[in-house]
Amino acid sequence: MIGRNCIVRLSRYKNALYQFKKLGVVKIFSDNLAEAVNVTASQVRKDFSIFGISGNKRGGYQVEVLIEQLKDILGKNEVQKAVIVGAGNIGRALMNYTGFEKEGITIVAAFDIDPHKFNEQANVPIFGIDKLNSFISNNKITIGIIAVPAVAAQQVLDLMEHAGVKGVLNFAPISLRANNNIVVNNINLELELENLIYYINASARTKE
Repeated sequence: MIGRNCIVRLSRYKNALYQFKKLGVVKIFSDNLAEAVNVTASQVRKDFSIFGISGNKRGGYQVEVLIEQLKDILGKNEVQKAVIVGAGNIGRALMNYTGFEKEGITIVAAFDIDPHKFNEQANVPIFGIDKLNSFISNNKITIGIIAVPAVAAQQVLDLMEHAGVKGVLNFAPISLRANNNIVVNNINLELELENLIYYINASARTKE
């Protein structure tokens, strides 16, 4: 299986290529792309070779073609439907985040245990958690987003896995146990903020 770091770099290459395209760049070399994402040119070529992408020593890579190749590898050439469990502050912010559509992801529904949050007529309808299993199965949902308190996160993951979800983005401040047939990416905002504050303070102390 391709390593996670490689896939992360492919995403960074793609984002950098969009910026080059906006600037009117038609062709690009591995050196230019490497500098844009802070890796070596040999790393760029190595990552591309894994997926059979090759450039021309004199002509480099066609920016438009390379973008399409990376989108195809990353599954961005077809819309991926996702659901959110947890309609609190984080869940609602994610529902309103327009960046998902740009990346080919559509949030089609949210689920919660609080009846006061149910709204089946909203742009992103919010249902009771009891409808999660049937909704995922009937709509062939493969991506789930968890935005519930830590105490409920594992149970939600189990429900998603049982319903057929293949990949989960977990915003609950806890690492979850998952079987090999489901991919879980943990996004711990509290931990990231703590790390950021530490490095800010450490930097300030070294300047004193």
